[in-house]
Formats: sequence, structure tokens, C-alpha cells
Amino acid sequence: MQAGKIPRAATLVVAIAFSVAAIAQNEPASNASTNSQLEATAKEAYLYGLPMVMLYRIMYDYAVNENSSQFKAPFNTIANVPRVYTPADTSVVTPNSDTPYSFLWMDLRAEPLVLCVPEIEPERYYSVMLTSLYTFNFGYIGSRSTGNGAGCYMVAGPSWAGATPAGVNNVFVSETEFALAMYRTQLFSPADLDNVKAIQAKFDVKSLSVFLGSPKAKPTAAVKWPAIDEASAKANPFDYLAFLLEFAPPVGAAAVEIPLREKFAQIGIRAGRPFPSIALSDADKAVIASVAEPAAAVIREKLATAGVASEGWILINSGIGDRAVYNGDWAQRAAVAVGGILANDPVEAVYAITRQDKDGEPLDGASANYTLTFPAGALPPVNAFWSITMYDGKTQLLINNPINRYLINSAMLPDLHKNADGSLTLFIQREAPTEPDQKTNWLPAPNGAIYMVLRLYWPKEEALDGRWLPPGIQRTRDGVANNAPTASHP
Repeated sequence: MQAGKIPRAATLVVAIAFSVAAIAQNEPASNASTNSQLEATAKEAYLYGLPMVMLYRIMYDYAVNENSSQFKAPFNTIANVPRVYTPADTSVVTPNSDTPYSFLWMDLRAEPLVLCVPEIEPERYYSVMLTSLYTFNFGYIGSRSTGNGAGCYMVAGPSWAGATPAGVNNVFVSETEFALAMYRTQLFSPADLDNVKAIQAKFDVKSLSVFLGSPKAKPTAAVKWPAIDEASAKANPFDYLAFLLEFAPPVGAAAVEIPLREKFAQIGIRAGRPFPSIALSDADKAVIASVAEPAAAVIREKLATAGVASEGWILINSGIGDRAVYNGDWAQRAAVAVGGILANDPVEAVYAITRQDKDGEPLDGASANYTLTFPAGALPPVNAFWSITMYDGKTQLLINNPINRYLINSAMLPDLHKNADGSLTLFIQREAPTEPDQKTNWLPAPNGAIYMVLRLYWPKEEALDGRWLPPGIQRTRDGVANNAPTASHP
């Protein structure tokens, strides 16, 4: 899924290891409630809040903390990354390494922003995914959704109301006052990078007042951003959730959350207030702390049963999108974030993920070699392109390897070796194959657990409805020498 990590960022391990530590007690004690009610509410709040806290860690690193090695640009400024992601990029798990990214973290409190894109050649795929603090994908600009022609699009906050301004093709409304526009621009080959840079340089953003030439909006108050790292995210997830809810007013479509917010308030989670905002007994604190593992178990179950299972793969062709798609299933939203935060809607990209070979055995580059064969005429069905990416099975990050190859994608097909029957076999192993044709089709593996993601950008209907499924990965050799150290992840 998608969707790179902070210096040791919001990984699966971090995400599902949250524990709860109560902070200051500011108000009179709450009404008595049963342990079961308290536990149920705390578990629901945990699942609800986890994706928001994970996204905040990324936002803090990319747009707030200028001392972060992952810092990109301040709010309302487009940050172009004129390269593909590598093992050095650690702020988002399971990054793709096909499409150079551009990031626009949006502060929509004062007024809307207008995002303008240039005309892009028809054969090049690009997309701009709009994501709220809830991690809902609330809109798309790009090849599939709006075409490759030039245009300007407005993104407004939850309180905005009005007609579409002149010169604006479409208006997208975020349910939260801060949001992300994440640009993906297809790279055909290393030699194509200058063309991508030229496109990125033409991505533009202006405040609505500047776009219209009208008086500037009144500035908004500065935000006191709480620092976040692995330890603080573990210790105080509900404190971060309460902070973020200040920028997620339950208005418009989000008004359906009013009863939920009232329920969270009963255990001390209130928008913009330190957690807990009510006094909690030691027994209540213990109950709240106890929900971490049961919630993590729910997430694991969701991940294990997500999508369509086939020969060790799980094809994710549903269950990602906006508020209507999730429909109050906070466990599903949490599972998507843990599996690959900032994942696309299936109509934009279908993901197949695996940690197993076709026989259900764990993929392990330290003990085995593998092959993956696509039969002739049965490559992933896409309108844009496909890729299969290798990750460290423990961190879900890209791995260092001697040829700096992190994936194999459809743009590489002219250079790959085909079998006599027209099929395509990829060789998945830690050490380089000795046969030249196999080395050409080599996808380097880590010295340990393997996690792989097959992405289908702008998938065809047979991928969306499950008629096409990926072939299984075949174990070919056991007992590989294991003297090399595990690849590092700076």
C-alpha cells in the first residue's frame, strides 16, 4: 500500500504497541461505569485514533519539525522529491519506489487553497490524493479522475461554504482543518527523471485570495504542536488524539461522530484538552491500559482476512477510501493504516500483499530462494502500470542491496528476459543468480523475513472484481548460506 517512516517512525510494531499512561487530572471524577463499558470505549477510541496519530507522526516530521531528517516543507508549500524512495526514507511504511512524490501539507483554517497542475503527456500516469487527518481519502486529481489536461482545483476546510470560484475546475472539501495532498508522478526509467522534475516544477498552490486577487484572509492563531516520537506515541496516544480532534470538528458529514465524541469524553478524551480531561482512578487507568493488546489483535485479524486470498497473496481491492467506505469500521481504518498508511482507493491502485509462498510457508530470504512466474498474457491488468516491491519483513521498509533495485515494474519489461512460452519469471533471492537471464530478472531479497507488495495503478475491472489474481510464489531452494549481516535501515 502505500503508500516511507520518521527516524524509526510509525511502523507496524510501533503502531500496535501503544500503551496508555494517564497524565494530569483536571476535572471532577466521572460518573461510575462498569469495567466492560470502560474497556469497550477505550478499545474503540484506540482503534479510532491510531491512524490519526500515525498520520500526525508523518505530518510532524514532514511539515512541522524543521530539525527532522525527513522534513520536506512548511504548510501550504509543495515539496517535490525529485527521485524515487530508497531505504533512507523512513517516515512512511511500504513506500512505493515507482513514482517520485510531491507533498503538500495543507492548513485550511484561514481559507481554501487552489492546486494547479500542468498538462501532462497522455502516456504518463500521475495522481494527487487528498487525505484528511482522519486518513480518509476525500478526493483525487489526476490521470484516472480528472485526466492529464491542465487545471486548477480548490481544497477547502470543513467550515467553507460557497460557489465554485471562477477558474476552478472542481472543489474538494476536507472534513479536517489540516490535510495532505500527495502527488505521484510516474517515472519511466532513470533517464526519465529530468522530465519528472520538469512536471513537478509546474505543480502550483496558491491561497484562494491570491488566486482571485482579492484581500488576504485574516491570519489564524499559531498552533503549539506537541513533539512526537516513538516513546511519546506509545505513552500518550489518547493525548495526541485529543489534540488532533481540535482540528476535526464534527460538522458536515462528520456530524455523525457527535455521539462518538460524547462517548470518548466519558473516559477523558476531549478535543483540545489534555488527556485525561477527567479524573480517573487507578483501576480505570488499568482498564484503559489493558485495551492495547486486544485492539492489536483485532487489527491483526483484519489484516489476515482483508481482501481476496490466493496462493499466499491477499489482494486488496476494496475497503479503502472516504468516510462512506469505512462506515464507522474503525478497525478497518486502523488495519489499512498499519498495513500501509496513505494507501490509495482501489479504483486508483489495487494492492496485493504477501509474507508467504504459495504453500503458506513464511517468505525468508535467509533460508530460501523463490520464483514468481506470470503466465503468458496474464501480467497484472492495468490502465497505467504495475510494480512488485521488496521490503524488509520486520520494518516494511525498502532494503539496501548491491544493485539498488527495490522493485520490478512494467516499465522494465523490454529489458526483462521472457521464457520460451512468453511467461515472465522473477527470481527472488538474497544472493545474485549466477545465470545471466536470471540475474536480469532478479529482485533482491533481505537476509530474513520478506514482505512484498504488488501494486496495480489504475487497475482494470478484472483486478477490481477479483477475476484476476496474482500467481503464487514458489520456493526453489533451502539452506542458503547465512553469514551476511541483515541490511541496515538508516
